[in-house]
Amino acid sequence: MAEIHLPASGLAEDILSDFKEKSGEYHLVTFNLGEEYGVPINQVQEIVRVGGITMVPNSPSYMEGVINLRGRVLPVLNLRKKLKLSASAMGKDSRIVVTEVGSKVIGLLVDAVSHVIKVPSEFVETAPEEVLEVDTDYITGVGKLQDRLIILLDLEKLLKRENIEIKEGGTDLQRGGNNE
Repeated sequence: MAEIHLPASGLAEDILSDFKEKSGEYHLVTFNLGEEYGVPINQVQEIVRVGGITMVPNSPSYMEGVINLRGRVLPVLNLRKKLKLSASAMGKDSRIVVTEVGSKVIGLLVDAVSHVIKVPSEFVETAPEEVLEVDTDYITGVGKLQDRLIILLDLEKLLKRENIEIKEGGTDLQRGGNNE
């Protein structure tokens, strides 16, 4: 195994993209929303059962509310609503995927978490341009594994439309630019 040296900045994030390209694999957490979706495992902090979600008045329709996770207040987005998929009732398999994207920590409500998998880069294709629109630029590709397809999401692009600022010691929720 090759030795890895941190850059002068001391930030491992500065070299992670180089490592991903060399390894030739995508490390994903996959979840179900009627279809199977995947996000990079390095953006997932943890997966928790759905508990007491407190609704926030005047929030966008896809904002499920906030949760208290070990003393930390986190916003929770209903990913089904955010992606404009058909509604589904929460079930016993529903989970909140706690993600960290840049300085934002946010929970994503999903129907069920499927797997933690490695997908070789040769099995990932860019999404066909016919299915991509301005509002779907967060789909980075489609992983093909035997009899299943996994839609790969870029959480940074998906969440950049939100004006959710996570501050030390608390959370400020502000309405996003578009009221869905």
